[in-house]
This record gives sequence, structure tokens and C-alpha cells, in this order.
Amino acid sequence: MLLCDIGNTSLHFYDLQNDYKESVEQFDPASIEEEVYYICVHPKLKKRLYELPNWHNLEEKVDRSRYYDTMGIDRIMACEAIKNGVIVDAGSAITVDVMQNGIFQGGFIYPGARAFEQAFASISDVLAYELPNKIDLSHLPKNTPEALAYGFLSGLVKEINSYDLDIVLTGGDATLLQRHIPKSKVDRLLLFKGMLSVLGKI
Repeated sequence: MLLCDIGNTSLHFYDLQNDYKESVEQFDPASIEEEVYYICVHPKLKKRLYELPNWHNLEEKVDRSRYYDTMGIDRIMACEAIKNGVIVDAGSAITVDVMQNGIFQGGFIYPGARAFEQAFASISDVLAYELPNKIDLSHLPKNTPEALAYGFLSGLVKEINSYDLDIVLTGGDATLLQRHIPKSKVDRLLLFKGMLSVLGKI
């Protein structure tokens, strides 16, 4: 059995021991003979997978009444993995969701680091900076790159910490956030754990 999280550019596989990625553009899903349980946000590829009997869309097994109608399946799967906690998926966008006693309490969406940089660069060339990897949030900055990073991180970190729950980070920029949320833990397999949880309910 394989689990697969399909994004816009890559397929992330997990065989319950190891994980690896394949390019959406180059990968032929018909080349896999094993049973594959997947989630997918790539419309064209999703249509193709319905033609393959060994590919099973886990989105169809989720009780969406526990969430809201337009909530992304990747966010839902992350929530399915956690009974109590704040789930932060730091990718192209940053999603923050709160679970208590296995019940979704709500969440919000925030621009990811690259989107934040692009937004300010579009305002003015003098704001076209790459966010620094390290910044001290204990005091206000006195230069533009750090001022941008402070604006990106300060309110976000305070909000994440405000729920007094365990914090789980996943996604490409998880380690960036962990520097400022030391009590958090990074779990790059979080979505797969949610998928396994859903499989256990079938």
C-alpha cells in the first residue's frame, strides 16, 4: 500500500517506512501496480486517476460535515491527524487550524514567506528584500529587511502561541517558524498520519 499527497507540482509518496517525491509533469501514475490511497489538488491529474482502479481518492472517505465546504483536503487531512493541538502548514500559504477533542474549532490562512516577499516587492522596489532567516522578535527592528520579517512573523507567532495547545508544524517553511516557536514540533509526515487515520475509519 502507498499513500500519496498530490500537489500542483509534485506527488509525495509514503510507503509506511520511507517517503519520496515525483514530478507531476514527468510521472505516469499507471506505472504503479500497488494500491494507492491519495489526496489531490491537481484537477487534471485527479481526472486521470479516476480511470485507474488501484488509485483510491481518500477525499471521498472524509466526513466533510466536520469542516467547512471550501476547506482544502490537505488541511482536513492534517486536522484528521491531531486530536488536540494547533496545526500549522507552512507552505506557499500558511494555514493555521485548531483541533480540540477531535473537533475542528476553526482556522485561518496567511501568506507564505515567498508570497509575503512578492507582495511587498510589488508595492515598491525599495521593499524588494528576501526575508532574513534569523530575526529577534523581542524588540522592534531598525532596518527594512528585519522590519518586513517582523511584520511577517510577529503577529503570526503570537496568534499561534495564544491557544495554549501543543503546536505541530509541517510544510516547507516549518523549520523557519520553529525558530520562533520553540515549544512546537515539526512533523513532515503529518498529512500521511491523517490519511492513515481516515483509512482506519473506512
